Amino acid sequence: MYKHIALLVRQDGMSHQEFVDYWQTNHTPIAKDIEGVVRYHQVLPTEPEHAEFDGLAELYFETLDDLHEALGSPGSRDYDPTKEIAAEAREDVNNFLAVEERPRIIGEEIVQKDEVGGDTDGLYKHSAFLVRQEGMTHEEFVDYWQTNHTPIAREIEGVVKYNTVIPTDPGNAEFDGVAELYFEDLSKLYRALGSEGSRDYDAPGGKAKEAREDVDNFLAIAERPRFIGQEQLVKDES
Repeated sequence: MYKHIALLVRQDGMSHQEFVDYWQTNHTPIAKDIEGVVRYHQVLPTEPEHAEFDGLAELYFETLDDLHEALGSPGSRDYDPTKEIAAEAREDVNNFLAVEERPRIIGEEIVQKDEVGGDTDGLYKHSAFLVRQEGMTHEEFVDYWQTNHTPIAREIEGVVKYNTVIPTDPGNAEFDGVAELYFEDLSKLYRALGSEGSRDYDAPGGKAKEAREDVDNFLAIAERPRFIGQEQLVKDES
């Protein structure tokens, strides 16, 4: 399935709580009905004061054409949709989002591990927006990530679901991929992957430590935004 992940940044002058109130009360009823959307997740930060973003909006589509028609292509952070509800949603984001500061990625989701039957509502999620090391091509990065790192990461202690997202248009994508690790217990997430106060962390041992050491082989850690939050299911017709 194809997904559009928007890393949301509030406008100047808004508090995080004002942003969340507008997003969920005013914008969500529009966005969930955007033409072609079959699933919609929101992720709210567990530590807003330390989070790099105010939230994540994840919209899923059955086809890439449906996604592009509604939300544009990876070549631009902005877009001009032609469909009615998509256009209404695009107009409304001007009321609460700093659009030019809002990174996004369009990609295909690959489920690497699932012990919850796809039910992620209420789970805690660590989303790492991956940037490859200098000197690597995107293809070399993906090959190392999927072949070498993923078998380690899926066995990190406490992980109940693990998705990887690979951009559909790498040449125009802002990131080389997204790693989504789900936990039922926030303390287990923090122990394995650190808190939102830092992009880096020092895992205590086991597979978490092995995974942390391995990322030095392919990731530009300092350039890799990450987000820790609790996922909410808004819509699922998939």
